[in-house]
Amino acid sequence: MATFLYRIGRWAFRRRRLVGGLWLGALVLAIAAAMAPAGEEEDLSMPGTESQKAFDLLDERFPQSNSQGAEARLVFQAPDGQQVTASQNKAAVEDTLGSLDGGDQVASTTDPYETGAVSEDGTIAYSTITYTESAVDLTEPTKSALEDAANQARDAGLTVEIGGSALETEEEPGGTTELIGVAVAALVLILALGSVVAAGLSLLTAIVGVVISFGLITALAVPLGLTSTVGILALMLGLAVGIDYALFITSRFRDELAQGSEPEEAAGRAVGTAGSAVVFAGATVFIALVGLGVVGIPELTRIGMGGAGAVALAVLVALTLVPALFGFFGSRRILTRKVRKVRKVREATRPGSECPHRAPVATGRPGLGTRWARFVLRRPVPVLMIAGLGLGAVALPALSLELGLPGDETKSTQTTERRAYDLLSEGFGPGFNGPLTVVVDTPESGDTRAATDQVVQTVRGLDGVASVGDPVLSQSEDTAVLTAVPETAPTSGETKDLVNEIRGAVSGVEADTGAAVLVTGATAMNIDISEAMSDALIPYLSVVIGLAVLLLMVVFRSVLVPVKAALGFLLSVGAAFGVLVAVFQWGWGADLIGIETTGPVMSLMPILIIGIVFGLAMDYEVFLLSRMREAYVHGASPGEAVVGGFRHSGRVVAAAAIIMVSVFAGFIGIHMPTIQTMGVGLAAAVAFDAFVVRMAIVPAVLALLGHRAWWLPRILNRVLPNVDIEGEELSRRVPASATVPDAAVRPLPVGRHRH
Repeated sequence: MATFLYRIGRWAFRRRRLVGGLWLGALVLAIAAAMAPAGEEEDLSMPGTESQKAFDLLDERFPQSNSQGAEARLVFQAPDGQQVTASQNKAAVEDTLGSLDGGDQVASTTDPYETGAVSEDGTIAYSTITYTESAVDLTEPTKSALEDAANQARDAGLTVEIGGSALETEEEPGGTTELIGVAVAALVLILALGSVVAAGLSLLTAIVGVVISFGLITALAVPLGLTSTVGILALMLGLAVGIDYALFITSRFRDELAQGSEPEEAAGRAVGTAGSAVVFAGATVFIALVGLGVVGIPELTRIGMGGAGAVALAVLVALTLVPALFGFFGSRRILTRKVRKVRKVREATRPGSECPHRAPVATGRPGLGTRWARFVLRRPVPVLMIAGLGLGAVALPALSLELGLPGDETKSTQTTERRAYDLLSEGFGPGFNGPLTVVVDTPESGDTRAATDQVVQTVRGLDGVASVGDPVLSQSEDTAVLTAVPETAPTSGETKDLVNEIRGAVSGVEADTGAAVLVTGATAMNIDISEAMSDALIPYLSVVIGLAVLLLMVVFRSVLVPVKAALGFLLSVGAAFGVLVAVFQWGWGADLIGIETTGPVMSLMPILIIGIVFGLAMDYEVFLLSRMREAYVHGASPGEAVVGGFRHSGRVVAAAAIIMVSVFAGFIGIHMPTIQTMGVGLAAAVAFDAFVVRMAIVPAVLALLGHRAWWLPRILNRVLPNVDIEGEELSRRVPASATVPDAAVRPLPVGRHRH
């Protein structure tokens, strides 16, 4: 692989105008594709669950109620000391609804006084407005008419809030916090590379990859049902890994230049060595994200595919556009000023009749990475204990992890949706915002009404049920549907217990009547998805760890290194889960990121974070240990290999981790529960994995294992393919002397050199 990528690197350097033109064309097409209309946000579904089966049955038996239009809920509250049923307040409500009835895109409005949508104390009422179009297709005049109607009632002295989907908007990337994350990444790149040109190159290539992937996702949003979450995750991942991959190849290119290689040769060697690590690191992220499809949630599958596509594009950009830009920018501007001076002195004193030799630039005091590696080698046991126990302590809150799906209750109190949610809870009870739908399906010969009556009596007799509505029969009278309102909030543990209790209690009715009784609704669906996520967590984690061990065994030709990497991955993921529980469930530091209401962690997050962090953790494992393995196979002792790995890659890995943490943290400012949770979880996981696991635990374990760290049984050595990630084959087939002087007018073809 190293030799193949070496040729790609040199080809891209020589054909830089062609490569640059192709990527520029792709960029223009992606920007044009991004002008396509956005996809509509879809409700989560979980095929195979009871709630999803009930939803599908309702679509079949009650097609007339399966409206795809948006819905708004106007919630009215009378002034203090008054009732909403008072004549003047009732007139204000009716005038407000009258201004909407028959309006453009309005399908229907309900009268709260006719439907009984008035609280027991008479202070709060609500009306449901349905539209003929989905939320994304509602026009601005339609939305303005809804807001004007609410303001009309407010002018009459009522408190009015708007719930439902009609006014829902998704925040788009490009806000202040995301820009701060990118700015921090740019600053770290400049400090790490010591060159504005080199830093700009890494940032530019990452942005190119992100724009192209974001444009493709936008273009495919409607036909594939991709939501804004898919696009934002692709943007987040593509930007983070794109900068990191370009940074690793640029850093290796600079090392090759500093050792005397001609620019084209340096580009080939950088792509052949660091590029091999990029390919395997990207492959781990890609496989882990694509593997999310096995969970069975369509939205999670789409998120995984979108993120995997962005990562794959970042790898292609790093392998082709980055070396092409080396040719455009020129080698000298990519090096630091200090190295350029050393090269100038060396070239001035080099005899013209001799071939240049790859000699490392002399350095003074060892760098921080070298000093840290030597410190860990001297004290591996204390470092290992402190790092391991520290991560274990941070992971302890994860034992209290609760999963759920957020609703309007998690939104800021500054939003009208949240205030509408609170008013409905106050007037009709906390369970009103999460009603349960019970579906009774009888065989053709069954008595639907009798079976439904038994279900109603059974459900009403359960503790925790606030009310049960009158059943509605389908046109064929073989299916009935009724609504049960819990006494507790949708995300509470008591509501989850009630759903399970209803399902258990109606089993007797099913046995007596032969009817099938299913519990569904948004609340039941959320509970089913959360349970499915919990059940899938351990199997998915096992698959991911097994994949990590197998892949790293192939890469590093070792048994213990992969096992160590998998255990370190578990520590970093556990600590990240601990942070999520502390912030989103317990509220520690929640005010700092704008979270006003705590509750269960979003049910998709654990598996999603495992998939992403697995790939990113293997990134740093591959980048750091590939230099150690490279030194070891070239004759260095285990300790020298560790020091060599940190000397060459420690600073770059640290910079890459800071960049990735900054990018992920920048998305916390987007007030979407999915993105905020993902931002916190990924930023914490990357920080723990890069700075604690890879920088402390890895060298400590390698110091204790010594030569055994790189042991591989003979049978595995014969069976496993040799991917040569450290470039040993490249060094034999393309000797170091195959470089040409920097003064060459044009690059020579691969394999030619002159004296």
